[in-house]
Amino acid sequence: MYRTMKLSFHRICWLNALAFSAFQTAGCQEQSKETVTQSTNQTYSIGLLGDKNDITSTTSFGIVLMGGSTDVDEAMEWMIEKSGGGDFLILRASGSVGYNSYLYNLGELNSVETLLIDSKTKAQSEAVGKRIREAEAVFIAGGDQANYINFWSDTEVSRALQYLISEKKIPIGGTSAGCAVLSQWIYDAKNGSVVSDEALANPFNSKISFTNNFLSIPFLGNTLADQHYAQRNRQGRQVAFLARLKKENPEENFYGIGVDEKTAVCIDENGLAKVLGTNKAYFMKTLSTPEVCLPNQPLQWFTNQQALSVNVLNGTVEGINTFSLANWTISADEYWYVENGVLKINN
Repeated sequence: MYRTMKLSFHRICWLNALAFSAFQTAGCQEQSKETVTQSTNQTYSIGLLGDKNDITSTTSFGIVLMGGSTDVDEAMEWMIEKSGGGDFLILRASGSVGYNSYLYNLGELNSVETLLIDSKTKAQSEAVGKRIREAEAVFIAGGDQANYINFWSDTEVSRALQYLISEKKIPIGGTSAGCAVLSQWIYDAKNGSVVSDEALANPFNSKISFTNNFLSIPFLGNTLADQHYAQRNRQGRQVAFLARLKKENPEENFYGIGVDEKTAVCIDENGLAKVLGTNKAYFMKTLSTPEVCLPNQPLQWFTNQQALSVNVLNGTVEGINTFSLANWTISADEYWYVENGVLKINN
């Protein structure tokens, strides 16, 4: 009798614990409506909102280059529209699931999911590649572009992203470091972050290194993107980057896109870029080869005070200011040049 009572008591405790656990789980799910996917499935998902089952929707290609800080709602809504309401995927190498609820509440989507891919081993997972290929929109979060290059280059991640760009033709975007890795030429920051004064004083500063063709994206060929632009005084360093590229490839034209914080450049399938947000975007083209671009010497890129043509567009809520990346021949708003390591503007 004692044994029977003891078993019954433990069974009652077990049932109570099970019921309490179920109540807690249900409460959490009701509050966040988010499913956390364990990494045992090799997709390395850290959270999903919406339907976990893959759907297919009609998508159209587009690119979002976002300058960092507060995200631009209108740019994200633009991506959601181009996704056809499908599955929106966030890729990152650090951080958490903050984008999930933000995007899921911003527009009609089947799901929003975040993958945390913070090693080369994880990036080589076939399940990661499969999950990325199922997406109808992809956004690369901010962080450190060196991690994205080191972890994702020539892996299932980069191959799946290229498939989405070239074949499935979905919208792809990124902010801050995520923006940096979308252009053909990437300042990869593998040796640390360089500031404008350092780069102009020595365009071969040890902190300056480039990655080429991490991804191949229409309208961003021979282009280098930079972000947090005016807020961190990055105009000079981007000019130094373009000087290096032009000096080493004098027969090529090179282009720069600089994006301020709280601002986004949205590029459609025809190469028409509109600027959304509260600050500015800068579109520049090299017009000559630098006169002096050597190690341990200040940059000299004078060329009659017209080394680069620059168009500066203000961001708006409606995106009324546009620039064609398919045709860079429109009249410049101003010209930039460098004299003895000092960036100057010719209006």
